[in-house]
Amino acid sequence: MRVHYGRSTVLLIALIPNQQGAVMCRSTLGPGPPLCLHLIQSFASCKMTGHNTKWRVVRFLKLVLLGLLLILLILLFVGAVRTFTLEVNAGLQLAQWEKTANISAHISKQERAVLLANFKEAIRIPTVSFSESEQNTSALREFDQLLRKVFPTVFSSSLVKHEVVAHYSHLFTVLGTEPELVPYMLLAHIDVVPANEADGWEAPPFSAKELNGFIYGRGTIDNKQSVMGILQALEYLLQRGYVPRRGFYIGLGHDEEVSGFNGAVNIVKLLKSRGVKLQYVLDEGLAVLDGIINGLKGPAALIGVSEKGSATVKLSVSMKPGHSSLPPRESSIGILAAAVTRLEEYPMPRLFGYGPERATFEHLAHKFDLPLRFIMSNLWLFTPLLSRVMERRPAMNAFVRTTTAVTMFNAGVKINVLPSHAEAMVNLRIHSAQTLQEVVELIESTIADDRVKIELVSGFDPLPISSYTEQSFGFQIIKKTLLDMFPQLTVAPGICVGNTDSRHYADLTKDIYRFAPTWFIPGDTERFHGINERISPKNYEELVAFYFQLFQNCDIRNLPTPHESQHEL
Repeated sequence: MRVHYGRSTVLLIALIPNQQGAVMCRSTLGPGPPLCLHLIQSFASCKMTGHNTKWRVVRFLKLVLLGLLLILLILLFVGAVRTFTLEVNAGLQLAQWEKTANISAHISKQERAVLLANFKEAIRIPTVSFSESEQNTSALREFDQLLRKVFPTVFSSSLVKHEVVAHYSHLFTVLGTEPELVPYMLLAHIDVVPANEADGWEAPPFSAKELNGFIYGRGTIDNKQSVMGILQALEYLLQRGYVPRRGFYIGLGHDEEVSGFNGAVNIVKLLKSRGVKLQYVLDEGLAVLDGIINGLKGPAALIGVSEKGSATVKLSVSMKPGHSSLPPRESSIGILAAAVTRLEEYPMPRLFGYGPERATFEHLAHKFDLPLRFIMSNLWLFTPLLSRVMERRPAMNAFVRTTTAVTMFNAGVKINVLPSHAEAMVNLRIHSAQTLQEVVELIESTIADDRVKIELVSGFDPLPISSYTEQSFGFQIIKKTLLDMFPQLTVAPGICVGNTDSRHYADLTKDIYRFAPTWFIPGDTERFHGINERISPKNYEELVAFYFQLFQNCDIRNLPTPHESQHEL
C-alpha cells in the first residue's frame, strides 16, 4: 500500500506468509530487490557496527589492564630485588684497613672508679646558661679548675697546647707527627640548661646521684658526657704513650645552650686566623637508639649529617585601645589568634625524601620485617605514603617538613581594657630542602592578613649536608669505630632537628657530623632538656672507650679504596 504526501510516496510494506509459512516481503516500487530487504540489511549493518564498537572498547580495556598489570609486576620485581639486596651497613667494614698503633682500651677497676668520680664531680657543678647575657660564670670558673685537676696529663703534655677562649671556653691543639695529614676536630659544650628539682626530678638535678643503675643530673646526656669522655680518653692515651700521627683539635664551648656566639664563634675566629682547615668535625647531636624506632630489629646509631635551620618570627597586631563594654567586631587578640590558627591548620609542605632523612630509612631498611622492609627499601615509590603516615606523630613529623611552634603569646594589661597590642612568637625548624626566605614567604601567604605584622627576629638556613659515602673519611671512621665496639648496631646518616655549636664551623670543613654514643631507650628522648636526665655508668665508660679508639682510628692516612669493599649500594 502507498501513502501519498505531497510529491512523496511512502510505501507501506506487507509481510505475507507463503504456502510454506515463510514470511515474504512485497512492495510495488519497481524493479529491484524489495524495499524491506534494504531495511533489514541496514538494520543488520547498524547492529554489527554497534557490536564492533563494543568489542573494540572491551579489547582496549583489556590491553590497558594488561599494561597496568605488567607495570605492576615490573614494579614488584624491582621492589623485591631492591628489598633483598639493599644493605648499606657493611660498606668499608669488609675492606682491608690500614694498620695503626693499637693501644688497648682496657680500663682497670681503679681507673673505672676514678673516671666515674670525675664525671660525677663535673655534673655537680651547675654551669647553667640562662640567656645570652646571663650565665653562671662562677660555675664556669670552677669547671675550669676541675678540668685541670682531673686531667693533669692533658694539661702538662708537650703534645698538647691549651688555650682559654672568651674567658670560659677551651681550645686544645694536639700535634701530629705527620703535619701533612689534615687535622680533625671534636666538639662538646660545658654549659647546661636550667633545672629545677621541683619540676619532678627523682634525684636533685646537680647531685650526680646514682639511682636504679643510672647517674642522674643535668648534663649527663647534654653534654658533659662528651666533654669528660673526650678528655678522659685523651688522658688515658697520653698516659699510655700515645703519639698521634694526625693532629687534631678539641673545642669546648661554654655557651652552646644560648647559641654559642661567645664560645664557638670565637674559637672559629681564632682557627681561621691561623688558616686552619679541618678534615671533619664531630659534635654532639644524634645517638644510639635502642627500641625507639618501631619495627626496627636491634639498636641503630644515627650520625647527624646536617641539622635543620631555624627561624624566630614575631607576629603582632596593633589597634586602638578601648573599654571592654564596647568591643569591636574583631579585637587585636582575635585577629592574632586567627593568624596563629591558620599557621597551625596549614602546616609547611611535606618535604620527606628531599633531605638526608631518605638515606636514614634506606640504611635501616634491611633491619625491618616485611612489609616495612619493602616500603623502606623502595622510598622512590612509597615516599608520599610514608610521609603521610609519619606526619601524624610529632616526633616523626619533624623529619617530614619545616615545623611551626607558637611558643609565646602576649596581650592585655587589665581585665576591662581592650588591648592595643598583641604579639606572638613563632619558632620554626627549617627542613633541609627549604631556605629561610622561602619559609618567611610561606608564613606571609598563609596568614594573608595585612593587619598582622610579620617580623623575622632571627634565623639561618639549614646546614649543608655532609657526605656519607664510602669516600667520606669522617663518616667512615666514626662508623668503623662504632661497629668495632658494637657489631650489633645498624649505622645510618640522620638529620638533627635541633642546633649545635658545629654550625659555626661550616667555614672550616665541608663535613660536620653530630653524634655521641649515648644509648637511648624508650622514654630517654624526653629527658633531653627535660626532667630526670641520666646516663648509666656503663654507657659513660663506653663513651670514653669510643673516643679512645676514635683518636687512634683517625691516624690512618687514607680510607680503603671503594673497590676493595665487598659491597656496593
